[in-house]
This record gives sequence, structure tokens and C-alpha cells, in this order.
Amino acid sequence: MSKTRHHRDVPQFATLPRPVYARPEQWGEMGSQTDWHFHPWGQFSYAATGVLTVLTRSARYVAPPQYAIWVPARVPHQVLSLGPAKMRSLYIDEKALDRFRWLEPQVLEVTNLLRELIMQFCRQRADWPLHGPEHRIAQVLIDQLNELKAARMQLPLPEDRRLQALCERVQNNPSDQSTMEQLASQVGISARSVSRLFHQQTGMSFRQWRQRLRMLHALDCLGQKENVTEVALMCGYESVSAFVAAFREQFGVTPGRYFNHDL
Repeated sequence: MSKTRHHRDVPQFATLPRPVYARPEQWGEMGSQTDWHFHPWGQFSYAATGVLTVLTRSARYVAPPQYAIWVPARVPHQVLSLGPAKMRSLYIDEKALDRFRWLEPQVLEVTNLLRELIMQFCRQRADWPLHGPEHRIAQVLIDQLNELKAARMQLPLPEDRRLQALCERVQNNPSDQSTMEQLASQVGISARSVSRLFHQQTGMSFRQWRQRLRMLHALDCLGQKENVTEVALMCGYESVSAFVAAFREQFGVTPGRYFNHDL
């Protein structure tokens, strides 16, 4: 699964050309990634196809098809995809939004109506007329964004450097079966401290965190059309049935139904 991803440049604007600016992109099998960067405006990245991942300094956010990731203004982040994907980004002047609910990065479930609005909006000129149908579509887009539901597709990261080192080991190899005690000893911390600090800094136990990591990794792998048996092994499960049960617990459906659902 190691491969060189396509490097994507980030548009450089002093200010947004319009309060809502569309940026449609797509890339092939090699995947893609940006450098770490931030904007003076918010970014709403919708995964039309494929799976998008956004990294911030404090968490990892994953959006399979039908989901989007919101990154507020001035939050450093990196956008990447392990495989082919179509991304429809909206750069948004945050003054147009209901500010309170958009203060933090989050993953959002995209409705049928919003999906069609995004696809239509991304087909029109980026410098759309400030009066006319395009302006009205932008207004409806904003209204619909404010109604979206948040989804549990983020993986919080701890602040403690020893825990960060432990998390990096697990993220680099989700199939690793090492126990928490073994991982703790590798980074010079006691298992008791891992348990205590992990809950304090992420709101999750290490076991819960590791399972969510594996499920988010599974979304990436399944999005690349890997079969369920291979994905179960990649995620550290010894049986397909155990993997399917964990996936259903996390997302409410089996892996097969999840990616066969079409908006």
C-alpha cells in the first residue's frame, strides 16, 4: 500500500473572490496530499467519491462518500487520500455561517439535497455573478450547511509526547497486536499512566481509541476496493466475523452495505 501520492497545490488568495468559492478536484490511483497549510476562511471538503482524510494537530478526520469535513479558518491542516477520489471543496467566508457551531473541525453527514447543490454549484463559474441564480444557490447552500448533523469520524490525538509516539506506532501499523503494556514500555511510560492520560486528553480509553482508528483505517481500505477479508487482517482482526461486528457497532451497517449505499 506504500506509494507516492500526487502533491496538490493550495490556491493562494489574499481574499476569497466570492463568499462561497467552489474548488472541484479529482485524482487517480496514486492518491494525493497537500502540505500543511491554513486559510483565512473555512473549508468544507465533500467526498463525492473515494475517502478523504484531514489531519490537524489535535485529531484525524475521515470522510467516506456521503460525508464532508469542515476545517475552520486559521486551523493548520493537511488533506490526503490513499486512492482515487473526487473532492468538491467549498471555501466559505465564515461571516456567512452560524458562527457558534463552526468553531471546531468536524465530519458532517451530507444530505441528498446538499449533495446536489454542491455538485451544481461546482459546475458554475468560480467568479459567479453577485446577483442572480448563482447567488441564490450559494444562499441555499449556506442554509443547508447549518442544518447538517455531525458524525463520529474523527480520531482525537493526545497532547503528551509519549502518548503521541505510542499513537504514531499504532497508526503506522493498525494490525499490530501489541498490548497496551507492551506499547507503553516501548515509549517509556507505564500502562497505568497511558490509561489515565489517554482518557484525560482524548475522552476515550486506549481500547476505544484503537478500535476507532482501525475502523477509520478500514474505511480508507474499503474505499480502495480492498475485499473485506484483506481489510479485516489489515486492521488487526483475526476473523472476518469479528471485524464485521466491530464495523457494524461503529457505523450501524456491514462494510458491504456501507459502500453500496448510493445517495
